[in-house]
Amino acid sequence: MISRFFALKRCFCALLATVAMAVAAQAQDSQELNCTVEVNADQIENSSKEVFETLEQAISEYVNTNKWTNAQFAINERIECRMYFTIKSYEDDKFTGELQVQSMRPVYNSSYTTTVLNFRDTNIEFTYIENEPLVFSELSMESNLTAILNFYCYLIIAMDFDTFSLEGGTPYYESAANVVRLAQSSGESGWKAFEDNKNRSAVLSAYTDNATRGIRSILYNYHRLGLDQMAVSVDKGRAMVTSCIEELKKVYDAAPMSVCLSIFKDAKIDELVNIYSKAGVTEKNKVYELLYPLYPTEGTRLNKIKEQSK
Repeated sequence: MISRFFALKRCFCALLATVAMAVAAQAQDSQELNCTVEVNADQIENSSKEVFETLEQAISEYVNTNKWTNAQFAINERIECRMYFTIKSYEDDKFTGELQVQSMRPVYNSSYTTTVLNFRDTNIEFTYIENEPLVFSELSMESNLTAILNFYCYLIIAMDFDTFSLEGGTPYYESAANVVRLAQSSGESGWKAFEDNKNRSAVLSAYTDNATRGIRSILYNYHRLGLDQMAVSVDKGRAMVTSCIEELKKVYDAAPMSVCLSIFKDAKIDELVNIYSKAGVTEKNKVYELLYPLYPTEGTRLNKIKEQSK
């Protein structure tokens, strides 16, 4: 009886170990994105809302269940992001509207989450038949909807990786470039080079062209050497952020109309006001003088940097 008891115990322990290993393996091979998807169709009248609900669910499943990279992600390491679709017209299975894309990243040793990407794509057009599956392919363009989703998923991942290691997002910008190449031959809007300085082709170019790719070093220095270091030394972390703003001025000098400048603004201006709330007057004035020529229409928000006292 004793030997059978220990044999059963060993089998039970082995089973528990196998289950634990399987759970651990799954946890270390999670999908990359934890994306909240919303499809707003309030502007569409006299139409069933079911198709928009189905579309929202299909997009959410596509983005969150697809494995976008070969990198290992634990469940708690998934990138928090958001895709908010505003549908402005819908007829004969064709949707047109806008897409707001946002991604966030935790700051080391704090409860604070910082916005990395905040971009509004105003040229969203695609065809979707209710309940049709969204098919992923790296080799072909299955639909304009999946191409749009693929592009922004890769962009989110690329920018996130850039914030953790210097130019760490390179493989994912390359994946985004492949999406753009496939889409440019389709004739769909929003993909053509030089068609629009804020379309998807322009966004990719802003982070990959030699003239403006310095924005990627800024992503790393600002987040990893700036924000992440503030838990150790607020002054040193803030000094690195100031250095990043000086580098941003160089990007502006090289390409003043680059979309990466507006993406940085929409993600960071309010955060910068908070970062410099405890800075000295000299540092506040320096940052204001650097930022105002880049964003002259944001004077009201930028003035808050100077207004706050130490």
